Amino acid sequence: MSKRRIAVTGVGLVTPVGIGVTESWKNIIQGVSGISKITKFDPSNFSSQIAGEVKNFDPVNYLNPKEARRMDTFIQYGLVAGTEAIKDAGFEVNDSNAHRIGVSIGSGIGGLGTIEATNDTFDVGGPRKVSPFFIPGTIINMISGNLSIMFGLKGPNTCIVTACTTGTHCIGDAARMIAYGDADIMVAGGSEAAITELSVAGFASAKALSSRNDDPKTASRPWDIDREGFVIGEGSGVMVLEEYEHAKKRGAKIYCELIGYGMSADAFHITAPSIDGPKRSMLNALNDAELNVDEIQYINAHGTSTPLGDLNETNAIKETFGESAYKLVVNSTKSMTGHLLGGAGGIESVFTALAVKDQISPPTINIFNQDPECDLDFVANEARNMTINAALKNNFGFGGTNGSLIFKKV
Repeated sequence: MSKRRIAVTGVGLVTPVGIGVTESWKNIIQGVSGISKITKFDPSNFSSQIAGEVKNFDPVNYLNPKEARRMDTFIQYGLVAGTEAIKDAGFEVNDSNAHRIGVSIGSGIGGLGTIEATNDTFDVGGPRKVSPFFIPGTIINMISGNLSIMFGLKGPNTCIVTACTTGTHCIGDAARMIAYGDADIMVAGGSEAAITELSVAGFASAKALSSRNDDPKTASRPWDIDREGFVIGEGSGVMVLEEYEHAKKRGAKIYCELIGYGMSADAFHITAPSIDGPKRSMLNALNDAELNVDEIQYINAHGTSTPLGDLNETNAIKETFGESAYKLVVNSTKSMTGHLLGGAGGIESVFTALAVKDQISPPTINIFNQDPECDLDFVANEARNMTINAALKNNFGFGGTNGSLIFKKV
């Protein structure tokens, strides 16, 4: 059985640099930072007091107010981004096709904010004070579940949870569901809203976060010699994937084609990265896409701004691409959004699709003094118009899980 081709026909975003694709993409290209002091709680006692928060988000502007109150914020973000992507794609759902349209939107952490608040309620009032909507308002598959109900989508209804690779894996697996005939259209991506006291305390305790609290906008510094940790972010990125001929037949707008998906495990350490795992993930994606290393022009990297992680990804790219690595343009949009954990692969896959469509690489901001050991072209500080025939997207997660996607110009 030959694989069916996959088109990207819709995109949706809720990010620290904007609500909606138009605002988010404009700010990403202009190098606008979405990182500031945490406002969701008092961070005074925390070593890291900064985050990429979504600004001016009121769920009642986008969702049924009664239902929105019963959902954790990560679900709200996912539904808003998913709705934008579906409307952007412009497909119609009816009795004849509903069973061929599915959803796969995941999260790395899920409803931690609501869990923390409900625990406080329980401590004060006991079990009778716990809301009956507590469980369905916090579990990770409820982005897909609610979106399926909202639009009557009766195809595959799944989600994947693989830490910071979640969004990438959701998109890649959704593409395979289309490629092998389980669906004609899939709405896929990732979402996260984990800027909470416990989450920030946990990552800070692990020495993973930047503590550049006096200068939030320059705190995320991928590949800079003075990088010292990632900045936590929140939001959602969702794309509509569609069987290529199905999309052409209905006259859909096609952003690009998704032609490759690779996965791997480090089998090494729960948090420390290895070069071998990311390398095999990229090679698997190239093999799936049937491309040689010299046919990729652009990489939207994982690029978290951690000392070990950025060097490790640089070396993995060099081992994968050989001399062609020095012809690549590599950027990290996390320099502007922070690290969205399970939502990272969602928003960054949308950014990659838009880069291919618009033939432009976003910048990596805050490269003031590039680490000499990280010696690739990281598009320092200014966006670049360029030819992008094929682009690769990387994400890596705790537990040693890796995912890579390849998007192609149409």
